[in-house]
Amino acid sequence: MKANEVFSKTMPFVWAKLLLGLAVVVISVVIFAALMGIAWLFKSEAVYLIMFIIWLGVTGVVNFALNHYLGYLIKAGHVAVITEAVTTGRVPDNQIAYGKQMVKERFVTSNVYFVVDKLVSGAVRQIQRVVEKTGNVMDFVPGMNWVTKIVKMFTGIALGYIDECCLGYTFLKKEQSAFKSAADGVVIYAQNWKQLLKDAAKTTAIVIALIVAVTLVAFLLFGLSFRMLGWNGLAAFLLAIFVAVVVKKAFIDSYMMVKMMVSYMQVAPTTEITFDLYGKLSEWSAKFKELFTKGQNENPAQQPAYATAGAAQSGTTAANAKEKPIFCGECGEKNVRGAKFCGACGKPLA
Repeated sequence: MKANEVFSKTMPFVWAKLLLGLAVVVISVVIFAALMGIAWLFKSEAVYLIMFIIWLGVTGVVNFALNHYLGYLIKAGHVAVITEAVTTGRVPDNQIAYGKQMVKERFVTSNVYFVVDKLVSGAVRQIQRVVEKTGNVMDFVPGMNWVTKIVKMFTGIALGYIDECCLGYTFLKKEQSAFKSAADGVVIYAQNWKQLLKDAAKTTAIVIALIVAVTLVAFLLFGLSFRMLGWNGLAAFLLAIFVAVVVKKAFIDSYMMVKMMVSYMQVAPTTEITFDLYGKLSEWSAKFKELFTKGQNENPAQQPAYATAGAAQSGTTAANAKEKPIFCGECGEKNVRGAKFCGACGKPLA
């Protein structure tokens, strides 16, 4: 299924994101009006400033609360449905119910999802910083630092959606625990980063142009409206920013996420994981090391048997699963299952 088709068929999640964002804007406007009304009664610039600072704080709390809980779960449900659409060519009839069910089955509670999401996001960004440091070796060339900055901005936008791809892999690999699948998902990204960035390059420029266009339109609409009504120009500016961010998150981010997930899911099922990368990525990223260790240390009585991502065969038996190696959470070295200590670094094996 093509990216444009997936995006159009999963619009219920896009509308849900838009409604949630607009709800935050409406709540913020109501709070702003109430606080400015209180300040008007005192007719003091100092009170206006205090009320404005209070409004910024309260708006931040409201935005965090709604997006941290409802926003994250909507995004997770969207990722689950996109994964289903890309890998099977079928979109569930009741997308919202399917997404909710899949998130509950894979993560049990929202707190587990938050932990996995934060670890994956942190790991991707830490790995990205290592790659950027490698690119900085050419900064001594006159003018090269500007090229480096542009490349960093470009890759930053493109890689901002990789964590959703890695989370999508947790829905694809249902036979593994969420932590294990998420760690495998990050490794698959690391192995295919050239192809993924190449695909992202085709849409990132369009995304930047759309963000600029949406922001300018919002500024013009609210700026002109507030000027005609004689209202506060700063309020118009802030409201335009809020609306532009809401539209970006609902439509632009969703479209980019779909594009990146389609590219990712095309290579993920056939990627043979190079396990040497576990040790290397653990050195580069403390977040990845924590994610990988959690996947290795999970209770085998509660989690499915270990399976090699991208190379698992449908006929694997329980006896074969026991013969699979175990990898050190400290250095990533392959060890014989049943070993108590890592043969490379000597650390205890879970």
